[in-house]
Amino acid sequence: HCDAKPGDEVKMTGPSGKVMLLPEDKPEADIITVGTGTGIAPFRSFWKRLFVEDTEARANFKGLFWLFLGVANTDALLYDDELQALAKANDNFKLDYALSREQTNQKGGKMYIQDKVEEYADDIFNRLDKGAHMYFCGLKGMMPGIQDMLKGVCEGKGLDYDEWIKGLKEKGQWHVEVY
Repeated sequence: HCDAKPGDEVKMTGPSGKVMLLPEDKPEADIITVGTGTGIAPFRSFWKRLFVEDTEARANFKGLFWLFLGVANTDALLYDDELQALAKANDNFKLDYALSREQTNQKGGKMYIQDKVEEYADDIFNRLDKGAHMYFCGLKGMMPGIQDMLKGVCEGKGLDYDEWIKGLKEKGQWHVEVY
């Protein structure tokens, strides 16, 4: 029950901090975003800022924006029309969906977000080596599968996973906001 009336002042709180900020001082940096379900929310603000609104960030952005979105099925896709239009209109806007109940991964199982990201592991690791920023947002249950996949990719590349992640964190390229 809320007894506030129109015009009343209300105090609002929410997540705060610097985890989900764009590196606007590096407009050439690629932005790789990985979201599940409502975890798409901060990334919508990113694509609006970089491709839709009249902002300095949009004027200066020279990198690639890559959105990976994981949902159960096509019916659950969020902002699909908007995203498809942006991908069609911008060469530097990439869009990949992981639809766990409709697609299968390379091993024949359900297509989860980590499986879709793994398909592009070489490209992503290459971009991260060149300064890309990678963002994860969604239910915290998504991270173990992503971490296991990245560990496997690191092993295949002869990299120490813990050192690799530590390096990305130290350079401010690794952003995780899960709940």
